[in-house]
Amino acid sequence: MAITQERKQELISEYKTHDNDTGSPEVQIAVLTEQITTLNEHLRAHKQDHHSRRGLLKMVGKRRNLLNYLRNKDITRYRELIKSLGLRR
Repeated sequence: MAITQERKQELISEYKTHDNDTGSPEVQIAVLTEQITTLNEHLRAHKQDHHSRRGLLKMVGKRRNLLNYLRNKDITRYRELIKSLGLRR
């Protein structure tokens, strides 16, 4: 269910804003999006896994809050991010 460390490093290197960046909203949203898609695939196969479904809903809420923060802080960064990640809205 969890993403591999290598995949996480790829996402960080792709969305980082400076050399030592691991905590910018762009990186956090990209990692959460990858985790959400992985968990979605798991839940398609295991429909009765309600504990994982709750974790998925918490991740979606956290990503939503980060997206709202980024939209309020810098709209151009927000638009570029949702376009590159393929998110609606």
